[in-house]
Amino acid sequence: MSGTGGRTSGAAGTLVLAATPIGRPEDAPPRLATELATADVVAAEDTRRLKRLTTDLGVTITGRVVSYFEGNESGRTPQLLEMLLAGDRVLLVTDAGMPSVSDPGYRLVAAAVEAEVHVTAVPGPSAVLTALAVSGLPVDRFCFEGFLPRKAGERARRLAGLADEQRTMVFFEAPHRTQAALAALAEAFGADRPAAVCRELTKTHEEVRRGPLAELVEWAGEGVRGEVTLVVAGAAPAAAIGSAPAELRAAVAEREAAGTPRKAAILEVAQAAGVPKREVYDAVHKPQEDS
Repeated sequence: MSGTGGRTSGAAGTLVLAATPIGRPEDAPPRLATELATADVVAAEDTRRLKRLTTDLGVTITGRVVSYFEGNESGRTPQLLEMLLAGDRVLLVTDAGMPSVSDPGYRLVAAAVEAEVHVTAVPGPSAVLTALAVSGLPVDRFCFEGFLPRKAGERARRLAGLADEQRTMVFFEAPHRTQAALAALAEAFGADRPAAVCRELTKTHEEVRRGPLAELVEWAGEGVRGEVTLVVAGAAPAAAIGSAPAELRAAVAEREAAGTPRKAAILEVAQAAGVPKREVYDAVHKPQEDS
Protein backbone atom coordinates (compact mmCIF):
# COMPACT_ATOMS: atom_id res chain seq x y z
CA MET A 1 0.00 0.00 0.00
CA SER A 2 1.30 3.44 -0.85
CA GLY A 3 1.64 6.29 1.61
CA THR A 4 4.28 7.34 4.11
CA GLY A 5 2.17 7.43 7.24
CA GLY A 6 4.30 6.14 10.06
CA ARG A 7 3.75 2.39 9.63
CA THR A 8 5.76 0.32 12.07
CA SER A 9 6.58 -3.26 11.09
CA GLY A 10 5.08 -5.79 13.46
CA ALA A 11 3.11 -3.16 15.39
CA ALA A 12 -0.48 -1.98 15.18
CA GLY A 13 -1.07 1.28 13.37
CA THR A 14 -2.84 4.44 14.48
CA LEU A 15 -6.38 5.69 14.00
CA VAL A 16 -6.48 9.46 13.55
CA LEU A 17 -9.79 11.30 13.88
CA ALA A 18 -9.44 14.60 12.04
CA ALA A 19 -11.74 17.58 12.37
CA THR A 20 -12.62 19.27 9.09
CA PRO A 21 -13.93 22.81 8.49
CA ILE A 22 -17.63 23.43 9.15
CA GLY A 23 -17.53 26.33 6.73
CA ARG A 24 -14.42 28.05 5.46
CA PRO A 25 -11.56 25.85 4.20
CA GLU A 26 -9.03 28.20 5.81
CA ASP A 27 -10.34 27.12 9.22
CA ALA A 28 -8.77 23.68 8.71
CA PRO A 29 -6.20 22.87 11.39
CA PRO A 30 -2.65 22.99 9.97
CA ARG A 31 -2.01 19.35 10.89
CA LEU A 32 -4.88 18.21 8.70
CA ALA A 33 -2.92 18.79 5.49
CA THR A 34 0.02 16.76 6.78
CA GLU A 35 -2.18 13.88 7.89
CA LEU A 36 -4.04 13.81 4.57
CA ALA A 37 -0.79 13.73 2.62
CA THR A 38 0.89 11.01 4.67
CA ALA A 39 -1.85 8.61 5.84
CA ASP A 40 -1.78 5.05 4.53
CA VAL A 41 -5.57 5.07 4.36
CA VAL A 42 -8.03 7.98 4.29
CA ALA A 43 -11.58 6.97 5.22
CA ALA A 44 -14.03 9.69 4.18
CA GLU A 45 -17.75 10.17 4.71
CA ASP A 46 -18.01 11.62 1.19
CA THR A 47 -15.07 11.10 -1.17
CA ARG A 48 -16.28 13.91 -3.44
CA ARG A 49 -16.20 16.40 -0.58
CA LEU A 50 -12.82 15.06 0.41
CA LYS A 51 -11.56 15.85 -3.10
CA ARG A 52 -12.85 19.43 -2.84
CA LEU A 53 -11.19 19.81 0.55
CA THR A 54 -7.81 18.55 -0.65
CA THR A 55 -8.03 20.87 -3.65
CA ASP A 56 -8.73 23.82 -1.36
CA LEU A 57 -5.81 22.84 0.88
CA GLY A 58 -3.46 22.09 -2.01
CA VAL A 59 -2.88 18.55 -0.74
CA THR A 60 -2.24 15.36 -2.69
CA ILE A 61 -3.31 12.14 -0.99
CA THR A 62 -0.75 9.36 -1.52
CA GLY A 63 -2.57 6.63 0.43
CA ARG A 64 -5.68 4.64 -0.35
CA VAL A 65 -9.04 6.45 -0.17
CA VAL A 66 -12.12 4.53 0.99
CA SER A 67 -15.66 5.63 1.76
CA TYR A 68 -16.94 5.40 5.32
CA PHE A 69 -20.50 6.63 5.78
CA GLU A 70 -23.64 5.66 7.66
CA GLY A 71 -24.70 3.15 5.03
CA ASN A 72 -21.48 1.11 5.04
CA GLU A 73 -20.12 1.88 8.51
CA SER A 74 -20.92 -1.55 9.97
CA GLY A 75 -19.38 -3.47 7.08
CA ARG A 76 -16.37 -1.21 6.57
CA THR A 77 -15.32 -1.08 10.24
CA PRO A 78 -13.82 -4.63 10.32
CA GLN A 79 -11.90 -3.90 7.10
CA LEU A 80 -10.40 -0.71 8.52
CA LEU A 81 -9.60 -2.46 11.79
CA GLU A 82 -7.72 -5.12 9.84
CA MET A 83 -5.67 -2.37 8.17
CA LEU A 84 -4.93 -0.82 11.55
CA LEU A 85 -3.81 -4.15 12.98
CA ALA A 86 -1.54 -4.57 9.95
CA GLY A 87 0.23 -1.36 10.92
CA ASP A 88 -1.49 1.27 8.77
CA ARG A 89 -2.11 4.85 9.81
CA VAL A 90 -5.80 5.36 9.08
CA LEU A 91 -7.16 8.90 8.89
CA LEU A 92 -10.92 9.33 9.37
CA VAL A 93 -12.65 12.49 8.14
CA THR A 94 -16.32 13.39 7.87
CA ASP A 95 -18.04 16.13 5.89
CA ALA A 96 -17.62 18.73 8.63
CA GLY A 97 -16.52 18.83 12.25
CA MET A 98 -15.21 15.97 14.37
CA PRO A 99 -15.81 12.34 13.36
CA SER A 100 -18.12 10.35 15.67
CA VAL A 101 -19.97 13.47 16.91
CA SER A 102 -23.31 12.89 15.15
CA ASP A 103 -21.18 11.56 12.28
CA PRO A 104 -19.64 8.18 11.38
CA GLY A 105 -16.74 7.12 13.58
CA TYR A 106 -17.93 5.73 16.89
CA ARG A 107 -17.98 2.10 15.71
CA LEU A 108 -14.43 2.32 14.41
CA VAL A 109 -13.14 4.05 17.54
CA ALA A 110 -14.80 1.44 19.77
CA ALA A 111 -13.35 -1.40 17.69
CA ALA A 112 -9.89 0.15 17.71
CA VAL A 113 -9.95 0.69 21.47
CA GLU A 114 -11.11 -2.89 22.01
CA ALA A 115 -8.19 -4.11 19.86
CA GLU A 116 -5.77 -1.85 21.78
CA VAL A 117 -4.99 0.21 18.67
CA HIS A 118 -3.71 3.72 19.33
CA VAL A 119 -6.41 6.36 18.71
CA THR A 120 -5.61 10.06 18.46
CA ALA A 121 -7.20 13.18 16.99
CA VAL A 122 -6.49 16.32 15.04
CA PRO A 123 -8.57 18.88 16.95
CA GLY A 124 -10.35 21.60 15.08
CA PRO A 125 -13.74 23.05 14.10
CA SER A 126 -16.86 21.92 15.96
CA ALA A 127 -20.39 23.18 15.32
CA VAL A 128 -21.34 22.19 18.87
CA LEU A 129 -18.74 24.34 20.61
CA THR A 130 -18.94 27.18 18.09
CA ALA A 131 -22.72 27.51 18.51
CA LEU A 132 -22.44 27.26 22.28
CA ALA A 133 -19.79 29.99 22.38
CA VAL A 134 -21.74 32.50 20.27
CA SER A 135 -25.20 31.73 21.69
CA GLY A 136 -24.92 34.10 24.63
CA LEU A 137 -26.27 31.36 26.91
CA PRO A 138 -24.44 29.87 29.93
CA VAL A 139 -21.49 27.71 28.91
CA ASP A 140 -20.19 26.51 32.28
CA ARG A 141 -22.26 23.32 32.01
CA PHE A 142 -23.82 21.96 28.83
CA CYS A 143 -24.93 18.77 27.11
CA PHE A 144 -25.08 17.76 23.45
CA GLU A 145 -28.30 16.01 22.42
CA GLY A 146 -27.63 15.49 18.70
CA PHE A 147 -30.62 15.35 16.34
CA LEU A 148 -34.13 15.20 17.77
CA PRO A 149 -36.38 12.35 16.55
CA ARG A 150 -38.27 13.17 13.36
CA LYS A 151 -41.61 11.78 14.54
CA ALA A 152 -43.61 14.17 16.71
CA GLY A 153 -44.46 11.61 19.40
CA GLU A 154 -40.90 10.38 19.82
CA ARG A 155 -39.62 13.96 19.83
CA ALA A 156 -42.11 14.96 22.54
CA ARG A 157 -41.05 12.02 24.72
CA ARG A 158 -37.37 12.87 24.31
CA LEU A 159 -37.98 16.49 25.28
CA ALA A 160 -40.17 15.51 28.24
CA GLY A 161 -37.15 13.68 29.61
CA LEU A 162 -35.13 16.89 29.32
CA ALA A 163 -37.69 19.20 30.91
CA ASP A 164 -35.74 19.43 34.17
CA GLU A 165 -32.27 19.53 32.56
CA GLN A 166 -30.44 22.51 34.06
CA ARG A 167 -27.47 22.47 31.68
CA THR A 168 -27.51 24.42 28.42
CA MET A 169 -28.56 22.02 25.63
CA VAL A 170 -27.21 21.86 22.08
CA PHE A 171 -29.12 20.17 19.24
CA PHE A 172 -28.50 19.65 15.54
CA GLU A 173 -31.47 20.08 13.21
CA ALA A 174 -32.29 19.97 9.51
CA PRO A 175 -33.38 23.36 8.11
CA HIS A 176 -36.80 22.13 6.94
CA ARG A 177 -37.57 20.74 10.42
CA THR A 178 -36.28 23.72 12.40
CA GLN A 179 -39.64 25.39 13.01
CA ALA A 180 -41.26 22.11 14.12
CA ALA A 181 -38.34 21.43 16.44
CA LEU A 182 -38.55 24.93 17.95
CA ALA A 183 -42.29 24.54 18.45
CA ALA A 184 -41.76 21.21 20.21
CA LEU A 185 -39.07 22.78 22.40
CA ALA A 186 -41.41 25.64 23.30
CA GLU A 187 -44.17 23.21 24.23
CA ALA A 188 -41.85 21.09 26.37
CA PHE A 189 -39.79 23.84 28.01
CA GLY A 190 -42.08 26.88 27.88
CA ALA A 191 -42.46 29.65 25.33
CA ASP A 192 -40.22 32.01 27.30
CA ARG A 193 -37.18 29.70 27.52
CA PRO A 194 -34.15 31.56 26.04
CA ALA A 195 -32.56 29.96 22.98
CA ALA A 196 -30.45 30.65 19.91
CA VAL A 197 -30.65 29.38 16.34
CA CYS A 198 -27.17 29.28 14.80
CA ARG A 199 -27.29 29.01 11.02
CA GLU A 200 -24.43 28.54 8.53
CA LEU A 201 -21.76 28.96 11.22
CA THR A 202 -18.44 30.39 9.95
CA LYS A 203 -19.85 30.69 6.42
CA THR A 204 -20.57 33.82 4.40
CA HIS A 205 -24.24 33.92 5.40
CA GLU A 206 -23.73 33.08 9.07
CA GLU A 207 -26.67 34.10 11.23
CA VAL A 208 -27.40 33.76 14.94
CA ARG A 209 -30.93 34.52 16.11
CA ARG A 210 -31.40 34.82 19.85
CA GLY A 211 -34.60 35.12 21.83
CA PRO A 212 -37.36 33.22 23.64
CA LEU A 213 -38.49 30.02 21.92
CA ALA A 214 -41.90 31.44 20.95
CA GLU A 215 -40.23 34.30 19.10
CA LEU A 216 -37.87 31.93 17.31
CA VAL A 217 -40.78 29.71 16.23
CA GLU A 218 -42.39 32.72 14.56
CA TRP A 219 -39.10 33.70 12.89
CA ALA A 220 -38.53 30.18 11.56
CA GLY A 221 -41.96 30.24 9.90
CA GLU A 222 -40.45 32.34 7.12
CA GLY A 223 -38.19 29.41 6.21
CA VAL A 224 -34.72 28.40 7.33
CA ARG A 225 -31.79 27.50 5.09
CA GLY A 226 -28.38 25.98 5.67
CA GLU A 227 -26.84 23.98 8.48
CA VAL A 228 -28.63 24.59 11.79
CA THR A 229 -27.52 24.21 15.41
CA LEU A 230 -29.95 25.00 18.23
CA VAL A 231 -28.81 26.11 21.68
CA VAL A 232 -31.39 26.16 24.48
CA ALA A 233 -31.00 27.41 28.04
CA GLY A 234 -31.42 24.84 30.78
CA ALA A 235 -34.24 24.81 33.30
CA ALA A 236 -34.01 27.13 36.27
CA PRO A 237 -33.14 25.33 39.53
CA ALA A 238 -36.20 24.28 41.46
CA ALA A 239 -37.07 26.57 44.33
CA ALA A 240 -35.93 25.25 47.69
CA ILE A 241 -38.64 23.79 49.91
CA GLY A 242 -38.56 24.71 53.57
CA SER A 243 -38.99 22.10 56.29
CA ALA A 244 -41.83 23.82 58.15
CA PRO A 245 -45.04 21.72 58.12
CA ALA A 246 -47.02 24.41 56.31
CA GLU A 247 -44.39 24.64 53.56
CA LEU A 248 -44.25 20.87 53.16
CA ARG A 249 -48.04 20.68 52.99
CA ALA A 250 -48.20 23.44 50.38
CA ALA A 251 -45.54 21.75 48.24
CA VAL A 252 -47.47 18.48 48.27
CA ALA A 253 -50.71 20.28 47.41
CA GLU A 254 -49.04 22.00 44.48
CA ARG A 255 -47.89 18.68 43.06
CA GLU A 256 -51.27 17.08 43.59
CA ALA A 257 -52.92 19.94 41.74
CA ALA A 258 -50.58 19.22 38.81
CA GLY A 259 -51.74 15.61 38.72
CA THR A 260 -49.12 13.83 40.84
CA PRO A 261 -50.60 11.15 43.15
CA ARG A 262 -50.32 12.05 46.82
CA LYS A 263 -47.96 9.20 47.70
CA ALA A 264 -45.55 10.19 44.92
CA ALA A 265 -45.90 13.88 45.79
CA ILE A 266 -44.96 13.21 49.40
CA LEU A 267 -41.86 11.32 48.31
CA GLU A 268 -40.83 14.09 45.89
CA VAL A 269 -41.25 16.78 48.53
CA ALA A 270 -39.34 14.77 51.13
CA GLN A 271 -36.43 14.37 48.72
CA ALA A 272 -36.49 18.03 47.68
CA ALA A 273 -36.68 19.30 51.25
CA GLY A 274 -34.18 16.80 52.60
CA VAL A 275 -36.45 15.53 55.35
CA PRO A 276 -37.83 12.05 56.20
CA LYS A 277 -40.88 10.99 54.22
CA ARG A 278 -42.77 10.43 57.50
CA GLU A 279 -42.33 14.11 58.35
CA VAL A 280 -44.02 15.18 55.12
CA TYR A 281 -46.74 12.57 55.61
CA ASP A 282 -47.50 13.93 59.06
CA ALA A 283 -47.57 17.52 57.76
CA VAL A 284 -50.20 16.53 55.21
CA HIS A 285 -52.33 14.18 57.32
CA LYS A 286 -51.99 15.74 60.78
CA PRO A 287 -52.10 19.50 60.20
CA GLN A 288 -53.85 20.04 63.55
CA GLU A 289 -50.64 19.04 65.31
CA ASP A 290 -48.66 21.91 63.72
CA SER A 291 -47.23 24.21 66.29
